[in-house]
Formats: sequence, structure tokens, C-alpha cells
Amino acid sequence: MERMPILIRRLSPRRQEVVRAVLENPRDYVLLSTRKLARKLGSDPMTTLRIIRDMGFPNYPEFQRYLHELSLIHSTPLESMKADDPRDANMPSYIRKSLACDFKNLQALRHSLNFRRVEGVAKRLHRAQRILLLGGDLAANLTKFLQYNMTLLGLPVLTPVTPGEVAHTVRSVCRKDVVIAISFRRGLRQTVEGMREAASKGAYCVGITDTFVSPIARYANEFFLASVESSSYGVSYVAPMALLNMLLVACANYRRTRALRFLKEADMEQRTGFRWYQEE
Repeated sequence: MERMPILIRRLSPRRQEVVRAVLENPRDYVLLSTRKLARKLGSDPMTTLRIIRDMGFPNYPEFQRYLHELSLIHSTPLESMKADDPRDANMPSYIRKSLACDFKNLQALRHSLNFRRVEGVAKRLHRAQRILLLGGDLAANLTKFLQYNMTLLGLPVLTPVTPGEVAHTVRSVCRKDVVIAISFRRGLRQTVEGMREAASKGAYCVGITDTFVSPIARYANEFFLASVESSSYGVSYVAPMALLNMLLVACANYRRTRALRFLKEADMEQRTGFRWYQEE
């Protein structure tokens, strides 16, 4: 799906003003029927439907789906917490709801994921000259996890964290490199801009995000969706972690003999290395 400014530019100036409020505040409009939406916009249903079709949507349900995705990427922890109804709630119910939400995210990943696409990314990673992992803020935990395990498999991986590190690192990428960018909701600026710069230099870009309207999905050569919906404030990384685990399994088994060689070299340190606690 195209980004919002392009959708608006398809319309005449007058119609742009009619629909702009909807796209800028999707949460206020996503549940409205066509008739109620038209009334709120000061228009009539037929004109409203024509505007929606002129923007490129085949029907009103598709437009509502787009608004739903927009409302997700603009949600904040405060809004998520306030949306949780506290009436008749107790601590076990909050905990139970959290687990149910994580399970739902995993189910959505399982039903939407094409395993062959994960295998295809693993093949590219093994052929890559360098692998660049982009993900800041809370998503830096995901890139660090991925880096640690890829290093164990002998893959040439880099993980810049700060905006400056990202800018300097992507400056030297080339067509032989693979970039994995991880960011959710609206997308962290350093991650999105880093991936765009890498893509402009010919690097193959893989995105991991939670919605098809994310800029991560828009600028990637290949992208995977993993929901981060939470029953309360913040986000849940259960589904993204499951996706990363699958990618690592694919990387380890694509060239299994090579992976075993690297793991064998690390085996002695894992058994008796000084890092591990031992009773005197």
C-alpha cells in the first residue's frame, strides 16, 4: 500500500481537505460505516466512496483495513493502557489476557508465514559479503540476539546501534551485502533511513515489522510481519522472537556441516570456559 502523501496527491485539492482528517486521525474513523463517515466529513456517501476509490482502494472494507493499520502504527503505550477496560478486572485476569494476546500473535505468525521465504533469506545470508542488522531503541535487543547467534554460526554480521553508527556503516554497503531492518509501529527514524540508504546502494534489504503500511515494509525487498500487540501498555516481542528463531534455524541447517564446525570450535569454551560459574 502506498504511503499517505501519495494517496492524497491522487485527489483534487478540495477532496484532499475532505479526507485529510481521516488519514491523520484514523482511530476516530476506522469503525464508522460509510454513511456515518460521510456525515462526519460533511459529505454524502456516494461522494465519499468515489474519493476512496480515487485514492486506489477497491472498496470501503479495504479502506477500513488501511485505517486500522494506520491506527496501530500511531498507537502509544498510554493509549494502549487506557484502552484496557479496568472494570471487574483482577490481577489473574490481566495476566491471563497478556498470555492470550501473545498466543494470538504467535498464531497469526504461524498462519501467515511462508517458510520458503525464510529459507530464501537464509540462503542470501550465507552468500552475503556482510550482514548489517538495523534496530534501535527496544528493537536493539532483537538485533543483539540475532547478532550473537549469527556470530556463533560464523556469519559476517555487524550491528550498529546509534544513529551515527548506522549512518557511517550503511555508507559503505554494496550489492553483496544483506541488511535486516527491525522496527515496529511508525518505524524508528535511524532504522528506516538506514535501510533506505542501504537500498539505494544496492544492498538486499529484509524488513521485520508489524504492519504492511510500515515504512519498513514499503522500502524492503522482502519483509515479514510479526504482531507486537499487547494487552496493556508497550509491545510484545514474543512473535518477532519466534520469527528470529526460525530464521536462525534455517541459517544453521542450510549449511549444516559448516554450522557444526563453528559450533564444535565453541564447544570447549561452552563446557569449561572461564565465563561460566563453577562451585569451588
